[in-house]
Amino acid sequence: MKLQYTSLASVALWVLVACGGAYAQEADHEIHEQLRALLGGVQNAINSGQYDQTLPLLAENVEATSITQEVMSNRAQVSGYFREWFGPAGYMKSLNMKLEPDSLTELSPDKTWGLVRGNGLEHYEAKDGDQFDFKTRWTAVLVKGADDKWRLRAIHFGTNQLDNPVLTKVRRTLTQYGIAASCVALLVGLALGWAMRGRRLAIA
Repeated sequence: MKLQYTSLASVALWVLVACGGAYAQEADHEIHEQLRALLGGVQNAINSGQYDQTLPLLAENVEATSITQEVMSNRAQVSGYFREWFGPAGYMKSLNMKLEPDSLTELSPDKTWGLVRGNGLEHYEAKDGDQFDFKTRWTAVLVKGADDKWRLRAIHFGTNQLDNPVLTKVRRTLTQYGIAASCVALLVGLALGWAMRGRRLAIA
């Protein structure tokens, strides 16, 4: 039994050493940790509906294009966009997003700005209970300020407008309406046919 515990402890120690070595080998690890925290902070603030918490994470002259292709050019416009769309007075009930970068942020030679892109999943809940999931692609630019803190300078979201849940719902609804209309037309036609037949028999 003692030998078994010793073996487990050795394996655990090896895993810790291996993980530590992997992090140590990551170039500019500290910078990338800050960028991960930045991305997570923006995501958590939006998902919790605390939109003002995104403001310190954004550059004052941030440029953002939303999935609806609305353009924002400062912090106040970003906060206003989310308040207009979500929450008690918004068009939608809530938004929950998950952003995943494709790879590490590409840093400039002087390491004062970086470029990163990735994929996202935006889950929308409407006030009538409908829910939609949008797969997105995004590209972001991050800058290091005079205070040595990284902030989001620009971000652009895009989605496949030819294949999205809203369009799918519209198509499904139109199909359902078309089937219903066809059934109604068939019933009306049968009813008229029986009525005309009865009228001919009465005349005869």
